[in-house]
Amino acid sequence: MADRKELIRAVELALAGDWDAAHRIVQAYEYDADACWIHAVLHKIEGDVSNSRYWYRRTPHAYEAYADPKQELQAIKAALTY
Repeated sequence: MADRKELIRAVELALAGDWDAAHRIVQAYEYDADACWIHAVLHKIEGDVSNSRYWYRRTPHAYEAYADPKQELQAIKAALTY
């Protein structure tokens, strides 16, 4: 299981615009569905649709569920801090 604090940090970094730092964190947790969800959103932000969709397939979430990646990141953060 991924470190929730690390994943929350990745979301916060992504929201602050530090894509690279957020990406480095989630890459360490490729086996975790929540990390994959963050990873998917990061590639959505980047504009790499095919890579983003690859990561979404590793989660129970859909690429089309959120039009705004920042809103999706907020939803992820809320889910991680339940």
